[in-house]
Amino acid sequence: MNLIPLKSHSFSKKPRNKGNIKFLIIHYTGMQSMRASIKRLASIKHKVSCHYLISRAGKIFQMVEDNKVAWHAGKSKWGNLENLNNNSIGIELVNNGHKFGYQQFSGSQINALVKLCIKLKKKYKIKNRFILGHSDIAPLRKSDPGEKFPWFELKKKKIGIWYSLNKKSSLFKKLSDKKIRKIFFKNLHKIGYRYFNKEKASKSDKLIIKSFQRRFRQEKVNGKIDLECLKISNNLAKNH
Repeated sequence: MNLIPLKSHSFSKKPRNKGNIKFLIIHYTGMQSMRASIKRLASIKHKVSCHYLISRAGKIFQMVEDNKVAWHAGKSKWGNLENLNNNSIGIELVNNGHKFGYQQFSGSQINALVKLCIKLKKKYKIKNRFILGHSDIAPLRKSDPGEKFPWFELKKKKIGIWYSLNKKSSLFKKLSDKKIRKIFFKNLHKIGYRYFNKEKASKSDKLIIKSFQRRFRQEKVNGKIDLECLKISNNLAKNH
């Protein structure tokens, strides 16, 4: 694999142990050009960076060494961990994002990502359930890599997790909205999502639901828990 060095100045200088690396976090750059993205990720001024940047042509740039903490995750939670920079490798994919004209990810880009993920998974013994999107760990702030990111295709390459729904179930059809919410958020908590109260609804629920939908129910990102969302969350929680 050809890695092109492209140094960022925004990272923690103190090395970390190999055993601390447990997550791969996937982002999109969300800027109007690759040049603008590189300028921001390389700058000391903005205090944001990543370990790897993948162009739309599939070129992989290494901006921070794996044994250093890059500043890509920000305020974040997953399971019992907070501020995931310390425990993760951040991978940015060049894409304009929702703000500037969200694009399909290119085939070359995804092929390069798959190769990189396979390499990093093996090197650091990273579990599939710890290969996440930025919006998974920071759902109140972030929506990347978004609903056009091909998580299902990655699962075919044994990268990340996906669900398996069998026969149509009528199990949940007679439940009240309150009960549906309780089961859904209990499932999400078991999977690893945070920033919500399992028992009590709040205004931020919609952002959490959208984050889940962008990952697992991409054709309908509306922030509402329907029966399909409930079934998907149930399947993922059972197999977690």
